[in-house]
Amino acid sequence: MSFLDDLNPQQREAVETTEGPVLILAGAGSGKTRVITFRVAYLIEKMGVMPESILAVTFTNKAAAEMVERVEKLVGGLSIAKPVISTFHSFCVRVLRRDIEALRIPSSVPGQPAIGLTKNFVIYDESDQQQVVKGVMRRLGLDDKQLTPRNVLSRISWAKNHMLDPQEVYLQSGDPKTERIAHIFEEYRKELLKANAMDFDDLLLQAMRLLKSVAAVREYYNRRFQYLLVDEYQDTNRPQYELMRLLAGGGHNVCAVGDEDQSIYSWRGADIRNILEFERDFPEAKIVRLEENYRSTQNILGAASAVVANNVRRKGKNLWTSRQGGAKIGYYEAPDGENEALFAADTINRYVRQAGENGETARAAVLYRTNSQSRLFEEAMRRYQLKYHVVGGFSFYERAEIKDLISYLKVIQNPDDSVSLLRVINTPVRGIGKTTIEMIERLALETGLSMWGAVGEAITRQLLPARALAALKSFGTLIEDGRAMLAGTYVEQLEETASAKTGGDAGADAAELRSAGQPRAAVPTQPGADTDFDPDNFSFDFVAGDSAVIDGTGEGARLSTDKAVEGFRAPGAANTAEILKFLIDRTGYIKQLEEEDTPEAYSRIENLRELVNAAMDSRDRGETLDQFLDHAALVSDADQYDEHAQITLMTLHAAKGLEFPLVVLAGMEEGLFPHSRTMLEPDSIEEERRLCYVGMTRAMDTLILSRAVYRRRYGTDMPEASVPSRFLEEVPPQLVEELGGSRASRTRPHDDRGVPSASSGQALARPAGRRPAAAESTHFSYEDEDQSATWNPALHPNAPKPGALGAPARVKPRTAAPLASYNSIDNIAEFFASRGKKFKVPEMPSEEPKGRRGFRPGQKVKHPKYGEGTVYQREGDGEDAKITVQFPRFGLKKLVERYAQLEKA
Repeated sequence: MSFLDDLNPQQREAVETTEGPVLILAGAGSGKTRVITFRVAYLIEKMGVMPESILAVTFTNKAAAEMVERVEKLVGGLSIAKPVISTFHSFCVRVLRRDIEALRIPSSVPGQPAIGLTKNFVIYDESDQQQVVKGVMRRLGLDDKQLTPRNVLSRISWAKNHMLDPQEVYLQSGDPKTERIAHIFEEYRKELLKANAMDFDDLLLQAMRLLKSVAAVREYYNRRFQYLLVDEYQDTNRPQYELMRLLAGGGHNVCAVGDEDQSIYSWRGADIRNILEFERDFPEAKIVRLEENYRSTQNILGAASAVVANNVRRKGKNLWTSRQGGAKIGYYEAPDGENEALFAADTINRYVRQAGENGETARAAVLYRTNSQSRLFEEAMRRYQLKYHVVGGFSFYERAEIKDLISYLKVIQNPDDSVSLLRVINTPVRGIGKTTIEMIERLALETGLSMWGAVGEAITRQLLPARALAALKSFGTLIEDGRAMLAGTYVEQLEETASAKTGGDAGADAAELRSAGQPRAAVPTQPGADTDFDPDNFSFDFVAGDSAVIDGTGEGARLSTDKAVEGFRAPGAANTAEILKFLIDRTGYIKQLEEEDTPEAYSRIENLRELVNAAMDSRDRGETLDQFLDHAALVSDADQYDEHAQITLMTLHAAKGLEFPLVVLAGMEEGLFPHSRTMLEPDSIEEERRLCYVGMTRAMDTLILSRAVYRRRYGTDMPEASVPSRFLEEVPPQLVEELGGSRASRTRPHDDRGVPSASSGQALARPAGRRPAAAESTHFSYEDEDQSATWNPALHPNAPKPGALGAPARVKPRTAAPLASYNSIDNIAEFFASRGKKFKVPEMPSEEPKGRRGFRPGQKVKHPKYGEGTVYQREGDGEDAKITVQFPRFGLKKLVERYAQLEKA
């Protein structure tokens, strides 16, 4: 046969071994799909097997469709009949539609139909399942706030994947919560049966039960399918494993294809023991190892194999490739997460440009552990005007929980935004139901008011039951408090609310809601009010609002600020990050997700925390709330997305089975990758290591590993020092090439707080034998910094030359245009002059600030309070230049240069 000549010896052995059980251990990039499809073609063309007697099952519709297409090209004209190639769930549906009624039990009541599911069953999706669970919990009198339907369904799915029924869950329970879940599980199962419905887990379980319980049905499928092929065998769970054994029959003509080093779905029920113990289940099994890799260079394979070799639970393979040598594994250590993302964007930008010049098709990917990490990379790609495609989740700002909080911010900024208000009025659930919302919408239409105005009108006219009115008042108070924080009048509002408790009524509450669209101005807006200003009792600080008081003495003005209220900083307009924290706390959003206690819930919590980090970054850039919202709107503009983009952003789990010429594997830090939830369990750490192996072997030509020395954690004012991933230390040092960054010496002393001292260098995860970067190493800033001004090749003997992969980009410095200052003395003088009033600008002599200026990133400086430090970012030039300095004992500090009193160290 001609097509067998296209196979290597190991692949050909796997194809030609047709009888008896066969385990094909297919390493990454070894041609697994080719072997499966060629094996099907060989059985049909060479062995004369009827196509319909071959069953091949895999996990995704995409993989199944690809196999069908390849087999069709190989043997399409030989037979009208086709082999059965499908996913596990699709195959089970076909089996159950045909024979599920064989499981029905005759009713003991004469004339009544048999008990059990019929072939007209329906399949419930997650939304349908939640409705069933809610109804069950309501009947059982259980509070869905303490035990959420999503959490219950997650536990039920776990039990089904481990083939546990409600009674077994109850008997194994060790706490009241699990006992309640067992009761709900039992009632849930009864409800599905009553509705003649199944969920996705039931499809596998009922098919397995059918084959195990009904001998006639099992024998039919054993005769029908003489040859069974199972793809991605390492990802099978217990029901799928049992199903495979039942279908294999007495002939045991089962071919399992998989790679134990790529088993990364235990959180979905996958059991790695299925592939590790294949020989125990089938003692006569033949093992064929596919070890020639057609995807990656030898350096990439060597690094990935060295990492996964640290696992204990594996069979072992020696991957090799004819693509000897290749580029070394790049390693970049960024000062912070934003710099890491900008480095990735800059590297990919130059790669794409160079590929275009060479007439090649550029394809690059950025891989990360969690979806929440995508935000910085999306923003970096936008800054470079690079089109990208996000896989494995929505764009960061398109995710439901992010849109919820963004909608809250929009309502706080503009209560008349009815679209945003409708999204959050009952999110999280606060007792404002569909009927109430419909009434408010109808009232808004009749009166011409906005939704916000209609809320106030409904309260004024008492148009709703007391419970609904209370919920609306609670929502209105939440938005009003947020607006007060934005205006800097939150303390005054608390005092007014406290005093109004004794004599307020619904009408007063509603009037306040209706007037919310009018901002609380620090300056009177009535006609003629501008003439009432008294220059001797006038605040120069409009932003501070009512929290700032001028103590006039006739000879000058002194600004004093009220004491801070406990739980908040000093009074004044709150920044976006503070408002977000306030909203998360008051709505109980994160608390509700924590109570769900599912992997999806924790992923959403990480996304919310990353949103707060984005707001902190926005605050550091001096952005207001409306600027932050504009930025978020631009990033989430779905019209800009291109499914055929050359750049892909995705999680490591989503990357399985794909390949790219250039891969950036980001966030190589303890607690992030490996994830913090896996740190205490050896088996979980091994799965994280397998995930790292999967990510590394996606690279064809170039692989870059990166991490951030400092990364902003949830809501922290300053970034926190990170610890490099243990996987970095497992990469052989001779395969690593440093691409710049902030690494220094291996031994790094700690200060009295336990924080590694930056002045002594960074020892984290440097492969042995690599010398530290020079003390003057520059932190690359791919946004504002002119690297050409400070780049000194003598200080960076190991760094790539300009233009090479990983070299610093030469970007022209960008100086921000000065913003108009509306609270300056000159502006106030102009205000009074325009009205014919005299206002003499007081002369306020000030001492010229001491200290040198003009410091650039990488320079060592000395501060009178913080001591010695290193400059790693400069923003702007001239009098308003700001510089960020890393001080060993005090962390990162952003200073106005002319007031910083810095000296050269």
